[in-house]
Amino acid sequence: MELNGVAALVSGGASGLGEATVRELAAAGATVVVADLNSERGTALAEEVGGVFVRTDVADEGQVEAAVRAAEETGRPLRAAVSCAGVAWAARTVGRDGAPHDLAAYRRVIDVNLIGTFNVLRLAAAAMGRTEPVNEDGERGAIVNTASLAGIEGQIGQIAYASSKGGIIGMTVPAARDLAAIGVRVNTVAPGILDTPIYGQGPEAEEFKERLAAPVPFPKRLGTPAEFGRLVRALIEIGYVNAEVVRIDGGLRMPPK
Repeated sequence: MELNGVAALVSGGASGLGEATVRELAAAGATVVVADLNSERGTALAEEVGGVFVRTDVADEGQVEAAVRAAEETGRPLRAAVSCAGVAWAARTVGRDGAPHDLAAYRRVIDVNLIGTFNVLRLAAAAMGRTEPVNEDGERGAIVNTASLAGIEGQIGQIAYASSKGGIIGMTVPAARDLAAIGVRVNTVAPGILDTPIYGQGPEAEEFKERLAAPVPFPKRLGTPAEFGRLVRALIEIGYVNAEVVRIDGGLRMPPK
């Protein structure tokens, strides 16, 4: 599917994997709606790439509706939606002190990561369904969700995060089957350890990242946000890729901790 001349929506688009995706889609000619809670970074990025910023909590239906509406109001058909917004929380199901996992924290992770992803998927897909098909296949759009290796082989302390990302993986096939009726494809990316600002900067951060990269078979390094962005673009552009969960991890299989 051609990205030049269409509108695209990227949640969590102000930084990290989302920012790299925004830049990649904009470079392909898309007008990108940067949907994020960080107004300062999001506005600056949108201005830089010729897009639009909408402050968005993906767990809030009305705010996601506003972001989708902003994409439609660009005057270009909404053809691509990418969910990168997410939060993490580290805690064991039962801690070393015997205390159970905090339920409110678990719900927050599910609200943002899983329900937020579904919110973007369902509302963006409905908008895509209102457009005209772009080719003889009847294609109207493509959606890419972001899961994690944690959704496949979560580590100790990742029960909330792994649940949310496992849910995203689980929605991939049924969503693709549902949306086939309107010509919208759905794929999911499951990243391994990618080098985002979350790890910080400086000698200590670099030493920590070297340890993280040690179990990666090849190439023995962390992945980059730019590589993630290129993969997302390919999943949008290549029309015969549908209902897939694609790992980007250098062959890593997560150890228990």
